[in-house]
Amino acid sequence: MPCAPPDLIDIGINLAHDSYDADRDDVIARAIHSGVTQMIVTGSCAPSTRKAIELARSHPQRLFATAGVHPHHATDLTDALLTELTDLAGAPEVIAVGECGLDYFRDLAPRAAQQRAFHRQLELAARLHKPVFLHQRDAHADFLAILREHWPTLCGGVAHCFTAGAEELERYLELGLAIGITGWICDERRGAHLLTLVPHIPADRLLIETDGPYLLPRDLTPKPASRRNEPAYLPHIARTIAAARGESIESLGASTSAATRRLFHLPEPPEHG
Repeated sequence: MPCAPPDLIDIGINLAHDSYDADRDDVIARAIHSGVTQMIVTGSCAPSTRKAIELARSHPQRLFATAGVHPHHATDLTDALLTELTDLAGAPEVIAVGECGLDYFRDLAPRAAQQRAFHRQLELAARLHKPVFLHQRDAHADFLAILREHWPTLCGGVAHCFTAGAEELERYLELGLAIGITGWICDERRGAHLLTLVPHIPADRLLIETDGPYLLPRDLTPKPASRRNEPAYLPHIARTIAAARGESIESLGASTSAATRRLFHLPEPPEHG
């Protein structure tokens, strides 16, 4: 008898992205069939946040949403948008504020604007008593300083799509963050260092994600012709992480799903698809 698929939760899927417009329901169905029982749809701007909430309402207890403004869009966070974001983030389907943080790698928004938007979203998370869904790239020192300033008022958060090194990991764990690992770990060119780092992440702080449609696992075979990532590939990522930690995918699934439900206060998934 074949083994039942693992109970996995994709904590970061950009399901509002237009690459899913033609087959979004099929993407969700494939995810559930593969053992991804719940998904958190990332809001990274006002339109994607609204769409994420709409999707979560259409799939109760299966999909959930975040509400935020990515650092690339930091200049969009006017007073008016912050008022709208406050309303959006207060929806019951929204389980975290973000994706928010700093990105000095691409610098698509001025750094001062990124920092201001980050401060404002951390303040919002504190007011709403919701955890934060965090983005950081090439901005570790400023990111950590701002996060430390607000941490006493926050109720937790996750360093989404962690790809950095041992020093950053140690600082984030010391602060109390959960760590989100993507298919970057499957890339032998850029992500091999993560194979040695993931065993050091406590089981109650390790979360898993695809960040689809981005970051298709490099070692996935066969690869989809579209090169689009989706939640159905999360078990592939989970197997790589589990092997690096010396545990079964079932054990990893149980611990990461428990940690996710605890951080974001998620219910158990529906029994049937």
